Amino acid sequence: MVDGTPARAWRVVLERIESDLLAGKLGPGDRLPSERDLVAQLGVGRSSVREALRVLEVMGLIRTATGSGPNAGAIVVARPTGGMQALLRLQVAAQGFDIADVVSTRLLLEEWVAGQLAGTPDVDLANAREALRAMDAAGLTPADFLALDAQFHVALAEASGNDVVAAMMAGLRSSIEDYVLQGASRIPDWEDAVERLRAEHRAIVSAIDDDRVDDARTAIHDHITGYYASANPVRPAST
Repeated sequence: MVDGTPARAWRVVLERIESDLLAGKLGPGDRLPSERDLVAQLGVGRSSVREALRVLEVMGLIRTATGSGPNAGAIVVARPTGGMQALLRLQVAAQGFDIADVVSTRLLLEEWVAGQLAGTPDVDLANAREALRAMDAAGLTPADFLALDAQFHVALAEASGNDVVAAMMAGLRSSIEDYVLQGASRIPDWEDAVERLRAEHRAIVSAIDDDRVDDARTAIHDHITGYYASANPVRPAST
C-alpha cells in the first residue's frame, strides 16, 4: 500500500522476535510461535508475518520448514553465519564496503586468530590440516584451490573457539570470493604462486604448533598482504 502500512506491520513482527531474543525468551533451537499465534498476538495480517519470517530467514537467524511435525515451523538457528555472509557479499557487490577495508578487517581478525591459536595449548587444527592436504592435490583449478584456501582460513577461525570471529571470517571470505578469483588471473605464474601459498600455509600452521605467537601473526599477515599485492599490483591491499 502507498501509506506503507504493510512495511510497518512486518517490522512489528521483527521487533517482537528481536525483543524475545534479547530477553532470553527465545534462543538457539527454540521454535517461534506459529503464524496464527503471531497474527493473534500482534494484530497484524498473515502476509506481514510471512514477510518478517522471510527476512529473518535471509538474515540466517531462523530456518523454516513447511508441513507438520517436530521439524515444521520456524526455528532459531544456533550459529547464524549465512546472514552475515549474504549481507557482506551484497554490500561489497554494491560498493558499500571498499575491498581494501574488507581486507584490512580480515587482517585484524586473522592476526588475532593466529596469535590466539599459537597461545592456546592443544588446539585442534584437524579441519585446517585437512584443507591443507586437499590443497596439495595436483591439477586443481584456481577456483578449486582458492575455495580450499578459504576453507583453511575459516577453519583456523573456527578453531579459535570464538563463534563471532568465525562467523565474521566466513562472511568476509564469502564477500570477496569473486575478487580473489579475479586476482588469480592477474598473477603471471599461477603454478609458482600456488607453491608459495602452500608453503605459507604450512608456515602458519608450524608457527601455531610451536606456540610462536609473533611468528604466527607475522606469517598470516604476510601471507594475506602478499597475495593481494601480487594479484593487484596497481593497488596493494595493504595500503
